Amino acid sequence: MANIESSTCDDFLETDQSAKTLLQVGGGRPKILGKKLTMTTSHTESTTQVDKIFLRRLTYGISSHWFLVFSIFLGLYVGLPFLAPVFKEIGWEGPANAIYFIYSYLCHQMPQRSFFLFGEKAMYSLEMIQTVWQNTNNPLILGRFIGNDDLGWKVAWSDRMASMYTSVLIIAWLWYPFRRKLKPLPWWGFLLFLAPMGVDGITHIISDLSGIGQGFRYNNVWLNVLTGNSFSSSFYAGTTLGTFNSYMRLISGVSFGLGIVWFAFPQLEKSFQQISDSIKYLIGRK
Repeated sequence: MANIESSTCDDFLETDQSAKTLLQVGGGRPKILGKKLTMTTSHTESTTQVDKIFLRRLTYGISSHWFLVFSIFLGLYVGLPFLAPVFKEIGWEGPANAIYFIYSYLCHQMPQRSFFLFGEKAMYSLEMIQTVWQNTNNPLILGRFIGNDDLGWKVAWSDRMASMYTSVLIIAWLWYPFRRKLKPLPWWGFLLFLAPMGVDGITHIISDLSGIGQGFRYNNVWLNVLTGNSFSSSFYAGTTLGTFNSYMRLISGVSFGLGIVWFAFPQLEKSFQQISDSIKYLIGRK
């Protein structure tokens, strides 16, 4: 009998001691710590596993269709500046002004070097812009002119930007069907294709230091002498369509786009293919 009572007392003391420990750990309320911790850990691991699977499938989808993703994003980037004058024409002032504002941080937007839609001409001379807007050579003030009902509405970036990024998009579409048949462009070829943009852009920057419409790249007297005055005076001076400057911005922009696509896109194709194959292998193991 004494043994039974002693055993019962010992069990009570052990149970009491365990209860105290639980109360101390649980902050005053006894908890089933082991089971709850196991359930929480299991739930966290399950959530983490689902996140990993989702990210893998998302990355696989993007890497497998990277060219489609590229086309969508660059298409929006290239297309929005052309939508600005469309929105102005139909009276959507808010979206149009938002596009002009955003792209003003990406381009000077000077109207004498930009295309116009819904007007009499596709481009206008500096003198015309100064007549209808303000008689100024300040590029910041000139850039604020977006057009009117008579001249039409300005595309939200310059003709150089339009030729550069539009050519990247179009040449990329032409490259894609033949990507496995074309060898990548070597780095020295890439530099050659970028050279016209560098020469034209740098000389324009230097010329503009003398004032917009006053530098050696505006009148191009040097070219007149070099060619023996073989072309009309309207070809040498100014920036509108048909002038030497407009042709140079167009040609250098297309050359830039060709160099970018031919050099960089084969590398992108190879990299995304490796990522896609790696993730496909990991997914297949699950």
